[in-house]
Amino acid sequence: MAEWLLADVGASNTRVALATPAGVLRETAQTLRNDGFADLAPLLAAYLDTWGARPTALCAGVAGPVRNGTAQLTNLDWFIDSATLARATGASEVHLINDLQAQAWALDDLAAETLTPLIPGIPAPDGPRMVMGLGTGSNIAVAHRMGARLFVPPAEAGHSSLPHLDETTNALITALAAEIPHKPYEALLSGPGLSRLYRLRTGHSLPPPQIVAAHAAGDADATATLEVFAKIMGTVTGNMALTHMTTGGVFLIGGAARMVASHLLSLGFAEHFTAKGPYTPILRAMPLTLITDDHAALSGCARYLRQHLK
Repeated sequence: MAEWLLADVGASNTRVALATPAGVLRETAQTLRNDGFADLAPLLAAYLDTWGARPTALCAGVAGPVRNGTAQLTNLDWFIDSATLARATGASEVHLINDLQAQAWALDDLAAETLTPLIPGIPAPDGPRMVMGLGTGSNIAVAHRMGARLFVPPAEAGHSSLPHLDETTNALITALAAEIPHKPYEALLSGPGLSRLYRLRTGHSLPPPQIVAAHAAGDADATATLEVFAKIMGTVTGNMALTHMTTGGVFLIGGAARMVASHLLSLGFAEHFTAKGPYTPILRAMPLTLITDDHAALSGCARYLRQHLK
């Protein structure tokens, strides 16, 4: 019998599943459109009614900062409150964590076939591991091993500022500042960010999949845009990896990450990722891996509950 309710709450969709201490019950996993509900509580209540389930505990990974048992989603006007979720679901324990934290909590439970190596590297067995999400927005989370347990602190890195780069890229970042003054890196490193970067360069709008397809077909504007994207992504990812000394490896996840992953190395990502002066050898040893499991955050929520409910 299911004991736990798990949720991965994004800007557009929420993935939901039931679980036991043994893991996620994959046959219960569903993806629900957020625009069909006023907020998360009625969405979860409707899901539970479908299964006739009444969980004892709930863990939700949410796309926004969590403070004092509440969360405001960054890219959706939903305010989430633990007490409201407890009433809606009947769960006696409700845990809210950031969605990237949930992804990092899953790292030890991912199937080998959901991991695609991009750069091999030499991982330190007990080194910190970083997950970088590229989707509607962007963020990171770092998983630290503490014996048999994990420690995964929250972050809201996507709203940290873009770095200083070459003259051409800096001009694009200056143009971005006219639209978003604090110049967060997710404004360019995300699905919408890739479209914004293309518009800032060319004056025309194009959805991310069409930009990637145009690059594959040899379009010069699309290729130039993706080269800038890879330069910024390599620099930012390298900065984060060095800041946290993620010698256990760097993992990419999210729709935008999957879209560009196969092109990153040919676009120059690795050169910018490792360009850290005397610390270049440290970056070169960090493996880079793509996660393709759409339910990774649910697995992470289950791992979180296993550790915290003991």
